[in-house]
Amino acid sequence: MTTELELDAYMKLVGTEIGVSEWHVVDQKRIDQFADCTEDWQFIHVDPVRAARETPFGTTIAHGFLTLSMLSVFSYEAMPRIKGVTMGVNYGFDRLRFISPVKAGSRVRGRFMLAEATMRKPGELLSRTSVNVEIEGEKRSALVADWLGLIYFEQ
Repeated sequence: MTTELELDAYMKLVGTEIGVSEWHVVDQKRIDQFADCTEDWQFIHVDPVRAARETPFGTTIAHGFLTLSMLSVFSYEAMPRIKGVTMGVNYGFDRLRFISPVKAGSRVRGRFMLAEATMRKPGELLSRTSVNVEIEGEKRSALVADWLGLIYFEQ
């Protein structure tokens, strides 16, 4: 369950970890559904037999963009809400790296650190959140990113 904070309390969290999501399974069904949505049916994602035979992974792996897209659910679970917000808009990434593949059947979660929070103008906050997607039981992360968001407030 996430916390709801006043804006000034949120701003004081810059430089700290602000949340960790639940674990989520990335199973073959989820990978196949993502492949269908994106029309990316490369065998390393959708053919377990061939992936086991022809790749160093031993099984299929999730699309990097699938792992990236899961940031939304991770953030809803982990990040505090700010009172008075009318909407948040994904503003992009300044840094994004896919570090390790997510094998089918793995569990992943997001860990968030508020790196920056700046009022750009009245009613508009720019936040930079450093996110690390962990793979359960693995030493290396699936991805790391600096995620930018614009947060809008009631006027």
